[in-house]
Amino acid sequence: METGYRCLASIDVHKKLLAIVIRREQDGQTHYQERRFGTTRREIEHVAAHLQHEKVTEVVMESTAQYWRPVWYGLEAHFRLHLCHPLATRSPRGRKSDFRDARRLVDRLWGGDLEDSFVPGAEQRSWRWLTRARVDLKDKVGVVRSQVEGLLEEGGIKLAAVVSDLFGVSGWAMLERIARGETNLPALIGEARGALRKKRADLEEALAGQLHPMYQLLLKQHLEQVKLLRQQISEIHQALDVAMKPYAPILHRLCRLPGVDLGAAQGLLAEIGPAAAAFATAEQFASWAGVCPGTQESAGIHYSNRSAKGNRYLRRLLCQIAWAAVHTKETFFASLFARLKPRIEAKGAAWAVAHRIAKLIWLLLHEGVEYQEKGPAAKNPQTLMRKLRRLIKDFKSVGVDVTTLIPHAVQGRA
Repeated sequence: METGYRCLASIDVHKKLLAIVIRREQDGQTHYQERRFGTTRREIEHVAAHLQHEKVTEVVMESTAQYWRPVWYGLEAHFRLHLCHPLATRSPRGRKSDFRDARRLVDRLWGGDLEDSFVPGAEQRSWRWLTRARVDLKDKVGVVRSQVEGLLEEGGIKLAAVVSDLFGVSGWAMLERIARGETNLPALIGEARGALRKKRADLEEALAGQLHPMYQLLLKQHLEQVKLLRQQISEIHQALDVAMKPYAPILHRLCRLPGVDLGAAQGLLAEIGPAAAAFATAEQFASWAGVCPGTQESAGIHYSNRSAKGNRYLRRLLCQIAWAAVHTKETFFASLFARLKPRIEAKGAAWAVAHRIAKLIWLLLHEGVEYQEKGPAAKNPQTLMRKLRRLIKDFKSVGVDVTTLIPHAVQGRA
């Protein structure tokens, strides 16, 4: 390669079209080359060959819907790739064209002011497809549950008001009988299990209605749909167990965190990676996940600290982990939630816990350390001293001097 030679390329990605601009700078002169390609696998192979022939070293593209994925997969073995968000490179209205967009992309890559999106490796991408499909299937089960409850309301059956889980063991058995046209109350109530047996009177009232045969047909179809969804979720569980078996020690380390079970650990590993190698610091990771305070400032005025959207699957998972962690007993996160709740309410306190957990997860993965539960923060002497100083200050603000009631040793430290 000649001295002072540099060659970059950008791709404006569409469903059926790739607009490619190659920029090279040689002896102080900038040259552009434009060319169009299709988006089929064979066309992408032609793109790779063309870029290699032109001695391109780096390629940048926008994350346009799902259409960038086959282009990325076809080029990642040959070039250093960059992916950027379309909103970060949007052109002014009235000055947009395919090649102009591609030229703007390659110019910004040349200038070094593009922020790359995180694209995991092939193995981690396969994990993501499985874990995200599992989330979507579980959401579909929730949708069907709402539809079943609506059908029961049509017949005046208030089963959902008595059972804690409509698709639990007892509720499911009753629903199957109702779908078959069963109207015998003792037979329906006989399907109750555990503590639900003590609610016989409530069940008699709730099951007094009756479904029309048309609604029974729909209920039967909904139950069959849930069976299929549960089977598919089970198959995904098995596939993930096999795919992540080499990373069992990492999963075990994550499961030691309060609020994290095996499914959550698998989701974390799929979104972050086994070592969180793409994130240099815990703060950078928390920002990417979207669970830390944001910044909206102009002319020295701070307008908002609303968090960025971040990775929606990871953000949702961290919030679920946080809510599970704050309901554990004798743990640091439960005490942290209790301390923050009076000041910023439950939702804000859980959000702060999610932020803390995100930083801790990065530490567990990136540094390979083990989680050690040290119990409630209220038992920490430093925490108790801070609380004592705050209480003394509060009493003084209302004119009450409590220092005479406190030992001199404590007064000195306070």
